Amino acid sequence: MSENFENILSEHFTLSPQQRDMLTATKALYEHWNAQINVISRKDMEHFYEHHVLHSLGIALFKQFEAGQRVIDVGTGGGFPGLPLAILFPETEFVLNDSIGKKLKVAQGVADELGIKNVRTLHARSGDVRDTFDAVLGRAVKNIPEFYAFTRHLLKPGAAYWYLKGGDFAEELVQVPMHSKVMELYPYFKTEFFETKKVVHMWP
Repeated sequence: MSENFENILSEHFTLSPQQRDMLTATKALYEHWNAQINVISRKDMEHFYEHHVLHSLGIALFKQFEAGQRVIDVGTGGGFPGLPLAILFPETEFVLNDSIGKKLKVAQGVADELGIKNVRTLHARSGDVRDTFDAVLGRAVKNIPEFYAFTRHLLKPGAAYWYLKGGDFAEELVQVPMHSKVMELYPYFKTEFFETKKVVHMWP
């Protein structure tokens, strides 16, 4: 990782040496898997820590997941935001869900090689998942009303959404029958990429 992102991690997150090593190791593992199964564009790989790891960890600026909780990351692709968050919260179970099996193969492969024990993958359309969770995560999977419609059955009573999205989506939030709060990431991660990036918290 660049010195800048090392500094950002140190400033905002309390990491053990093992957690720091695991986060550092993710890029090489994704490069290895990406050569076999393309889940991240080559151009995006140049900004891997910023666009994927740090963006995922943005949720942890506002939410501390608890031991024993079960969290589902819907439309995880290659494992974002769930996999970096699983490194940060080793006592929380993260279920990485996607309808495309080859993407989950990458996520599971990286998790296995890093020795992450609190991650499992679930190959299914979100509408077919018959389980409930303490939180639902997503990263720009669909517009917010569509994402809510496809995933609301996954929420335990009192559970919440933590969703990563960019741009202006105020009109989308009005269409969802939940309380919501939008937190900007740029005040914490002061790079151009994060100027429009936000964390959306929605709860009953």
